[in-house]
Amino acid sequence: MYSVSLSNQAKAFFEEATASLQKRLDRGFDQLKLTPYRHSHIKPLKGKLAGYYRYRVGDYRVIYRIEALTKPVLINVIVHRSKAYE
Repeated sequence: MYSVSLSNQAKAFFEEATASLQKRLDRGFDQLKLTPYRHSHIKPLKGKLAGYYRYRVGDYRVIYRIEALTKPVLINVIVHRSKAYE
């Protein structure tokens, strides 16, 4: 099983999110703990974000990377999809 840790930016977004979005994100984090590579809402990113993954939570995107040896899922940012890839 993997662990999930949030960057300061991701923590700030999470704390300011609505209760319903926090609940959906928590369910997503639980899914990432089990299978951070494969899920219908997970996609590996390309280009300048190669090495990162995207997890879709409604209109929001969780951008993260995985440390294979120590198994933490490091969530870099949670952002609305309109700004996710800028």
